Amino acid sequence: VQLQASGGGSVQPGGSLTLSCDWPGFTLIGYNIGWFRQSPGKEREGVGCINSGDKRVVYGDSVKGRFIISRDDAAKTVYLRMSALKPEDTAGYYCAAIPGPCTLLADPYQYWGQGTQVTVSS
Repeated sequence: VQLQASGGGSVQPGGSLTLSCDWPGFTLIGYNIGWFRQSPGKEREGVGCINSGDKRVVYGDSVKGRFIISRDDAAKTVYLRMSALKPEDTAGYYCAAIPGPCTLLADPYQYWGQGTQVTVSS
């Protein structure tokens, strides 16, 4: 299964950006989708995860109130809406799929997409 993350770019502090994660040609019924980010020299950080069934979302503490994750199963796409962006949000952002419960830990995820770079700078 190949997930594809897209939508990254450069934005000024306080700005907004929406990332997309899709999996065209594959079926991920029952899989929960997580977003992670990683910048050079730092460990991969869990941004959030959305359940496949009830669409409930868990967020990492550093993005609560600023980021929103949503899911469109018909379009096989999960979105990460980022607002009030800060320079410390600069990172490569990755999406991943897990057959089990949502978690902000990276190891249990089964499938990963390539990253999309987000740079927040004035």
